[in-house]
Amino acid sequence: MLAGPTTLLATLNSLQMGFRTLALEKRSAEVWEVLGAVKTEFGKFGGVLAKVRDQTQSVIKTLDQADVRTRQMTRALKTVESISEERAQALLPGLDTATDDEDAS
Repeated sequence: MLAGPTTLLATLNSLQMGFRTLALEKRSAEVWEVLGAVKTEFGKFGGVLAKVRDQTQSVIKTLDQADVRTRQMTRALKTVESISEERAQALLPGLDTATDDEDAS
């Protein structure tokens, strides 16, 4: 290829642009590959998130059932007279009053 003083600069610029384009194409292929891997992992993440949601709903349902049981027992015990803490500890040796104090604070 022959190049004169005026066309030499244009030829060099053209070659430089060609190499830049080639480098960009190579990098864009890498980016697409990474995006494909991210898409695959994102699908797995969605599955795990759905599992967490289902388990959380199960826990909430169980807590609601425990709350219903508590209210029913409270209603049934309304007619029972309370006794002193010391007497309760004597009757129920495993009773821990420290948790009651922590709950109050």
